[in-house]
Amino acid sequence: MFILVDEKTEGVYAVRTKDSKKVVQIFQEYDDAERYLGLLDAREDPEDEHLKIHEIELEIVIANCVQYGYSYGIIEPDELVVPPV
Repeated sequence: MFILVDEKTEGVYAVRTKDSKKVVQIFQEYDDAERYLGLLDAREDPEDEHLKIHEIELEIVIANCVQYGYSYGIIEPDELVVPPV
């Protein structure tokens, strides 16, 4: 499993929903995480410029999401996700 992490802060990248909830996206495939990171790079948002892909065990991500009050979503290989605008 793969997530995006900020190289500077080592914080996990999370998408903020319309109702201000934070959702960590967990990619099953490296290629999908890489594609999503490329879409973020194309936005040229300074907040996204230090993101990297990090491989992690699912149980660790879920435990941290529960601890910090984040939601999470598992992105399967046949799903296409795009960053919010």
